Amino acid sequence: MKKHIVVIAGDGIGQEVTTVGKQVLDRIAEKFGHEFTYDEALIGHAAIEATGNPLPEETITKSKQSDAILFGAVGHPKYDNDPSAKVRPEQGLLGIRKALGLYANLRPIKLFDELLQASSIKPEFLQGADILFFRELTGDVYFGEKGRKDEGDTAYDQMIYSRYEVERIAVKAFEAAMTRRKKLCSVDKANVLESSRLWREVVQEVAKRYPEVEVEHQFIDAAAMLLIKDPRRFDVVVTGNLFGDILTDEASQIAGSMGMLASASIGDTTGLYEPIHGSAHDITGKGVANPLASVLSAALMLDISFGMKAEAEAVVNGVDQVLKAGFRTRDIADATTPAHLILGTAEMGQQLLSKL
Repeated sequence: MKKHIVVIAGDGIGQEVTTVGKQVLDRIAEKFGHEFTYDEALIGHAAIEATGNPLPEETITKSKQSDAILFGAVGHPKYDNDPSAKVRPEQGLLGIRKALGLYANLRPIKLFDELLQASSIKPEFLQGADILFFRELTGDVYFGEKGRKDEGDTAYDQMIYSRYEVERIAVKAFEAAMTRRKKLCSVDKANVLESSRLWREVVQEVAKRYPEVEVEHQFIDAAAMLLIKDPRRFDVVVTGNLFGDILTDEASQIAGSMGMLASASIGDTTGLYEPIHGSAHDITGKGVANPLASVLSAALMLDISFGMKAEAEAVVNGVDQVLKAGFRTRDIADATTPAHLILGTAEMGQQLLSKL
């Protein structure tokens, strides 16, 4: 099978982790007899520095012409403490989601048993946790009208959802629930927000098409508490853009580190696959970033965009073998990890390739 992949490394550690992700894809192509070709494109701070635009038109064109996108990260501390900046790296990420119609963000939260001790949550509450988040990605306050008034002393961001936006991601979440434990939790704030009342109304309507799926509704504050108290109660979770952003970062503690969590942003055409962590400029260039989230994102690409389930399983098994052998990057190491087993980005990549 021939597939064309665009690598958008972005900012910070994005370049480092996508390098390993691409190496794993090359090894899979070699092992299974596929042909993967690649192109590269700019986004975020790197694109601003090169073109003045966080999302150059060339990046959109290349992305639309690809079979899938392996993405790194966007962000730069230069902009973090400058609220007045009109051009920001994150505009590139929001823009590509909109341009490609990537309305559903899938974030699997699955714990490798070898990392039980890496989490701050007690192991007895963690073991067996397996959650699939569906975060709506192109609506909510991130895309609603925003601005200032009263001579800049009042700021506003509109939280807006339309029926079709809620329905299409709810359908994807229910379809996924049918292939899993047939449990779905919808998270909103319907006791306060009108947009959440529409969200709950639409999810309830869609639920009638899937009578086999057990549905519960949780307010965002209760869901955040339950995610830590009893993560195993959840199977498929569907929620809006803002709530999903917060909940899935919280859920990284279930897996022990953001460096272990992959995601897929999909719509009806090209899919984008990225680790959930940010650009992490505090460790950029030090060669210590955990590449496994990028590798697991590549596995999602193989499965979801290419239908290569055996290949995706081979990648996940390779990660499992590396962890079983005791190898760790520093974010998932603990006080008992021998120093010689704590690896840098490239070294962890080489260990993984040896398992493949």
